Amino acid sequence: MLGRDDPSPFFVTNPDGRSPYLIIGDHAGRAVPAPLGDLGLTPEAMDRHIAWDIGVAGLGDLLAGALDAAFVRQTYSRLVIDCNRGPDSADAAPARSDGVLIPANQGLRPADLAARRSEICDPYQARIAEALDARQAKGRATLMFSLHSFTPVFGGQARPWRFGVLHRGDSALSLRVLALLREHLGDVVGDNQPYAMDGTDYTVPLHADARGLDYLELEVRQDLIADEGGQEEVAVFLAPILRAAIRPD
Repeated sequence: MLGRDDPSPFFVTNPDGRSPYLIIGDHAGRAVPAPLGDLGLTPEAMDRHIAWDIGVAGLGDLLAGALDAAFVRQTYSRLVIDCNRGPDSADAAPARSDGVLIPANQGLRPADLAARRSEICDPYQARIAEALDARQAKGRATLMFSLHSFTPVFGGQARPWRFGVLHRGDSALSLRVLALLREHLGDVVGDNQPYAMDGTDYTVPLHADARGLDYLELEVRQDLIADEGGQEEVAVFLAPILRAAIRPD
C-alpha cells in the first residue's frame, strides 16, 4: 500500500538517548498513504483531533531533548489505522470519529485493514521492540512513556483537566507522576481522566507487560500544546517532574 514517496511508518528522535524513559507517540502523525488520497476529508477535518494527537510530535521531541530520551513516533493518521488498537479491534480504522464520517473507511474489506496494519502498525511496533531489545542488550533500565493529547471539548462536554495519567493501578511510576503533577496543579490533573487505561489500549500492554516494565501513559490537553510556544512551556514544566519520578526520595 505504501508507495515510494510515502514516509516511513515511524520516526525516531534521539535513538541513543540514555534516559530510562522510552517515549512513544502512537498518534503523533497525520500522514495518509498516497493510494488513500485525502480519506475523503477536508484539510480542516485532518487538522482536528480526530486525525491525530495534536502537539504530541513537537512536545515529544522537546522532552526527548530535555530528558536525553529516545522518542519513537508513528507517522500516519489514526484514521488510516490506529496503532494503539489490537488487530481485532472494531475501531482500528473508524467509520466515524466524533460524529465525522470517514469516507475511505466505509465498507473496508478485511484485506484492506490487514494491509494498513502490516505496512504501518507492524513496522511501528517492531521499531519499539527493537529499541527495547537494544536497551536490554546494553543493560539499560527502561520506563515506557506513552504520550497522547486530548481535545478540550468532546461531544459538547468541556474537559477541565490539563493533564491525565492513565493506568491500571499497577504502575508505581504512574502514581508518582500523578502525585507530583497534583502537587503543582491539584484536581486539574486527571486520575484515569479524561480516559481510563482499559482493554482498548494496545501498545503499552504489548511491550511493557511482556517485559515486566513500568509505564506512564500521559494525556495533555491539546490547547496547551497546539503551537510551538505551548509545547515549549509544557516541556519545561514536565521535564523536572519526569526526572523526579524516576528516583523518588
